[in-house]
Amino acid sequence: MPFPKLLIGGLVGLTAIGIVLSDQIKLPLQDLGPAQPSVSRLGYLLPSELPNVIALLPPPPSPGSEAMTKDEAARTAALPLMGTARYTLAAADAVRSQRDTVNDFQCAFGIGITPERTRGLYELLSRLRLDVRAASYPAKSHFKRRRPFDLHNSQTCYRDDEAMARDDWSYPSARGAVGWTYALVLAELRPDRAKEILQRGRDFGESRIICDQEWRSDIEAGKVVATATLKRIQRTDQFKADLAAAQKEVALELTAGAKPAANCTAESAALTRR
Repeated sequence: MPFPKLLIGGLVGLTAIGIVLSDQIKLPLQDLGPAQPSVSRLGYLLPSELPNVIALLPPPPSPGSEAMTKDEAARTAALPLMGTARYTLAAADAVRSQRDTVNDFQCAFGIGITPERTRGLYELLSRLRLDVRAASYPAKSHFKRRRPFDLHNSQTCYRDDEAMARDDWSYPSARGAVGWTYALVLAELRPDRAKEILQRGRDFGESRIICDQEWRSDIEAGKVVATATLKRIQRTDQFKADLAAAQKEVALELTAGAKPAANCTAESAALTRR
């Protein structure tokens, strides 16, 4: 997949409306954070190095199939959460900016992740996000699966996102893939909190269902995208160097007694009281 010869300034300037990286990839980038892609790379990978997600995934469940019945059942089970603290958390998880997405994991991670104090880690996650989302979009465009709120003519937990999401397709879940990628990498950085971090990754995916933005099978497909893309990223020298630098940042923050800025008690209560 050839990467268009876009100037960096133009690339960043198009974040609000999306960037056509090739004939198959239309990548909306809400907030790149400090990561500035070069004209040849996305985050860590060349477009040609991204996994062929269309070949990895089965087609999404077809209407009337047993799998689609399970997707509908998961949606129905989530609908009563509207108006609860868990629904509010799902709405927070839906905000697509890089800072908000990273903040969703700070309680599970045990310290804040910011460009001010952990710039290397923040940028590492920004770069991962670019690659994982780019890997997802050929399959989204190929399968063209309608989102649950669009199919059922309902509304989501985050209305600001609906117009863009309606034409963005749901399979696989790019946002779910980002969340699972973050969980995998953050768990590697803090193995002492791996259980909490991986559970937050699962909860992040579940938020997409509660929000009525995506189906359960979209989230599971997103995990496949995350795992396949991260496997390739982990082989790059740049990622290895960035991960080592991030480990040092985290160690310094832990030594300094840093804590998350978020209200972690409220988050924990929202996740445990369904």
